[in-house]
Amino acid sequence: MKTLTVKLPNPLFLEIAGEATARNISKSDVVRERLAQGAGPAGANGRCSSLWSRMHDLVITSDRLPRDLSSNKKHLRGYGKNRSH
Repeated sequence: MKTLTVKLPNPLFLEIAGEATARNISKSDVVRERLAQGAGPAGANGRCSSLWSRMHDLVITSDRLPRDLSSNKKHLRGYGKNRSH
């Protein structure tokens, strides 16, 4: 099984944690069930039926990005340095 780390708004985290505690299962189990059911704000009202549909606007599909972005060291110049200088 693969691992995915996400950041959740506090109300959603508390809802998931509360459900996990009430059902005596892990938070991961609750999240997996919700993803499988398509539950949540977007899936509950039928607007979007899949995770891809809900995340589509976050995916970069532009051809304007350099092809060697991950392998060419010139793209990493200044990476990790304090930007206030």
